[in-house]
Amino acid sequence: MKKIFGVLTAAVICASSVTALPFVSNDINVSAEEWCYAGETCEPLHDTSRDIQTEGVGNPLNFGERNTPADASTAEIRAINHKMTVQEVKYALYKEIDEHWELISTRLGQPEREKMYALFLGLGSRESTLGEGKIGSDHETAYEDGWGVNSAHAYGTLQTAVTAFAGCDPKFMPEDNVPEMFQYDFTEKNFYDCIISNHMGIRKILHFAEICMNEQGMNDYQVVRNSLKGFNTGWCNMAEDDGAYATYADEICAMAQFYYNEGHLYDNVFTWTAANGEAINKYRTPDRWKWWGDTAPSMAPIAEKQETTTTTTETATTTTETTTSETTATSSETTSTSTSEEKTDTIYGDANCDGEISLGDAVLIMQSMANPSKFGIDGSDAGKITAQGLKNADCSGNNDGVTNMDALAVQKYMLKIISSLPET
Repeated sequence: MKKIFGVLTAAVICASSVTALPFVSNDINVSAEEWCYAGETCEPLHDTSRDIQTEGVGNPLNFGERNTPADASTAEIRAINHKMTVQEVKYALYKEIDEHWELISTRLGQPEREKMYALFLGLGSRESTLGEGKIGSDHETAYEDGWGVNSAHAYGTLQTAVTAFAGCDPKFMPEDNVPEMFQYDFTEKNFYDCIISNHMGIRKILHFAEICMNEQGMNDYQVVRNSLKGFNTGWCNMAEDDGAYATYADEICAMAQFYYNEGHLYDNVFTWTAANGEAINKYRTPDRWKWWGDTAPSMAPIAEKQETTTTTTETATTTTETTTSETTATSSETTSTSTSEEKTDTIYGDANCDGEISLGDAVLIMQSMANPSKFGIDGSDAGKITAQGLKNADCSGNNDGVTNMDALAVQKYMLKIISSLPET
């Protein structure tokens, strides 16, 4: 019911100042002006006196961690998403960006919040045209082969592929290197919910950002540029200046500048990748990424600035919101540090042996698998996992040793999705 009221509120606000949204054709031959300025302007939904840079827009539509009831059918979920206006589609993206702002800002090297909003509007325009004022977030591609079979099968504003979700086809390359954000299971109810789809799309970009920095040795704007390339192709090695897919991220950057510079972050106006009008062409320049700025992307540990409650003075903090799906790392001292005196009692889930089950345990499990030379049992880091920690970490109940599923089980336990961590 909360979401329905949000839709009605937005409709009333927009109706007070503009006419109904025009029907926009999918034909790429429509006029440039129609594509550049499709939709109508209307008043922002958030309190415009807010300091957006420090506070974000404040989730004025009261979006939850889901956009739809957890017990809704796929058809009902899609019907709710379908009715969203372009403006609501934008605010649904901002809600997830705001909840993970420090993480996203650090990983992509962008300290200005509205530029990040614009970037994801550019991505949403490239992938789904922000619903075109006709279909909201209810946009699906590459589903013809069947459920979960095609790695390009995608849904939502950002067209988040099935590969982003936990438990998808094991033949797909895992995207399990973003422990700061919860990874939802691959189910129809999760896949087709637009808020979850946004969450997982952002997580997918950060998955490629980590690879760009740690494996490809990239820096500066090339991290976000090639993370976007990875989002599109599955590969984030350095894009050339010409050739296949080279213009994908650059086109997103040009459209992002349209939203940012033309003042269309908060209304129903959208553009499209094939728009050739002056409003877009002026941003298709050789130095288009100069707009992004020169703050360096970083894999630095993240301390989310949310309401927190401390479990102990040496463990990770966790959010007090009972419905949140957000799992965020605090600092390197709280996410991967084992106690100096290792406990010998088995506490399933307590990978760092500090006597508590916290986000730090999920992070250490992930670190021990992703970088065993540093965080494995024989690793070089002082905060490496120990023999007792490995025993504690095997907590998913799958009887398959320590895997990413154990880290996921810890996250689910922290979010109260499951009530206990079973021993194997």
